[in-house]
Amino acid sequence: MLMPRPGGRGVRGGAAALTIAVAALIAVTACTSPASTAAGPPSSAGTTPSDPATGSAQDAGPIVPTASTLRWHSCAGATAEMGIRECTMLSVPVNYADPGGRHISLALDMVPATAPVSQQQGILLVNPGGPGGSGLSLAAEVAEELSPSVARDYDIIGFDPRGVGSSVPQLSCDPSFFSGPLPNFIPASAAAEQVLINRAKTYANDCEQKFGWLLPYMTTENVARDLDSIRAAFGVAKINYFAFSYGTYIGQVYATLFPQRVRRMVLDSTVDPTGVWYTDNIDQDYAFQGRINAFYAWVAQYDSSYDLGSTAAQVRTAWYRARNQLLAHPVNGTIGADEFDATFLLGGYDDQLWPGLAQALSSYLNQADTLDLIGQYQSYGVQNENEFAVYNAVQCSDVSWPRSWAYWTSDNEMVYRQAPYETWDNAWYNAACAFWPVPGPAKPLQIKGAGLPGILMLQGTLDAATPYAGAQDAHKLLPSARMVVVEGGGNHGQSFEQPPDTCVQNYLNAYLATGALPQGAGLVNATCPAVPDPTPGS
Repeated sequence: MLMPRPGGRGVRGGAAALTIAVAALIAVTACTSPASTAAGPPSSAGTTPSDPATGSAQDAGPIVPTASTLRWHSCAGATAEMGIRECTMLSVPVNYADPGGRHISLALDMVPATAPVSQQQGILLVNPGGPGGSGLSLAAEVAEELSPSVARDYDIIGFDPRGVGSSVPQLSCDPSFFSGPLPNFIPASAAAEQVLINRAKTYANDCEQKFGWLLPYMTTENVARDLDSIRAAFGVAKINYFAFSYGTYIGQVYATLFPQRVRRMVLDSTVDPTGVWYTDNIDQDYAFQGRINAFYAWVAQYDSSYDLGSTAAQVRTAWYRARNQLLAHPVNGTIGADEFDATFLLGGYDDQLWPGLAQALSSYLNQADTLDLIGQYQSYGVQNENEFAVYNAVQCSDVSWPRSWAYWTSDNEMVYRQAPYETWDNAWYNAACAFWPVPGPAKPLQIKGAGLPGILMLQGTLDAATPYAGAQDAHKLLPSARMVVVEGGGNHGQSFEQPPDTCVQNYLNAYLATGALPQGAGLVNATCPAVPDPTPGS
């Protein structure tokens, strides 16, 4: 499963600084060539329609909005600390093949550029991931975390994709679906497995009954077309795009459908487009096993703080002891084994959560104190059914999934032997796709990167949600892209880390300021060190 990035990022959900509340467009070849100089300190130099970074004469067009059809108003709850934030709604076709037919509405917000118009660089659309993640809060976060000399050059635009959050309609198939405790996602018998199969079938049927008219159009290709509708509403020829996780797949699809409308694009923690979506989820299972193993080892280093064991194996035993206890005796009748899994999963996205998770595990096992566990669950484990509905609607419709559950069982039993931590949870999170009413195409969209401007990719080598090998598969399909690799970085989302990764931030700010990209050859064009592991109490 993907997620809106932790720390404001990704779906069962970047950096912890961004709160765990829990792609695009034309720049001409001159935007950045493969031989661009390495990223240096961020520059405040802007780009105007006549600037070479904008493109050549034949594809010149407005970058700064001058003829927008959007009507903005103050956002509810906007504060001075969030900058000047404005909101609006945009009507888009349900089916782009029938633009005069039924429409739906997208919720947008904006932190406007403050630089002089001559220095402004147009709109910067941002997306946190998903499918299903709300992007409305991300505009203000990006505006705050970028260098001020860069943020001021852009109208930074957040949006809720079709079906998400404040967009209309908000997709919801069964609001009670996550009312806990849920059945054990590790099936103990064929009968227990059938209960979960029936649950997935019922959810797919509920979605068809409530939103059968919309489901065929809940695809990433249509989300990309929605991006282009946003571009058109602003009256600009090209857009800039900055996305995390699933948002990077939106970007790849947009660039394939509308290569002449891409100016600059930042892809942080990139989806493998060749594995969409069944294979990508299997790959995640192995990667998340590596992340939980790293967590066990980290806790063992601090046995004096947590008293959960001095070896990774001992901590693992303690973790499963807690899970088994919660399976038998859920806390508050709400937090059972699956809710426990969902809570700790976020630690696989962001290791800055490890101290709080370890303390919750320690308090529960050593003092029979559930307050910390309840707090961690409420912060990180509560599932959002709207996100889940959109997640299924998009992933199940993007491409065909195996329709035989025996096929799923065979695969997951094999994976479980090597990667037990997330395998079955991930399988059931996606299980409705085996019964989805919309048959997806046999193969995912072929991503094509020819003719694109320079793209900046940021990737950790130990990222579990978008594994490194898959991100490099995407890199190979995007020949103009240059990747900054965070060696040993396991967090999902390398931008805006806490503590900050200055190396990554310098590349990010330099690229958005001037289009500068690292000049190293091959698939690793620059490297940065990972931020330090957290310490207890941090």
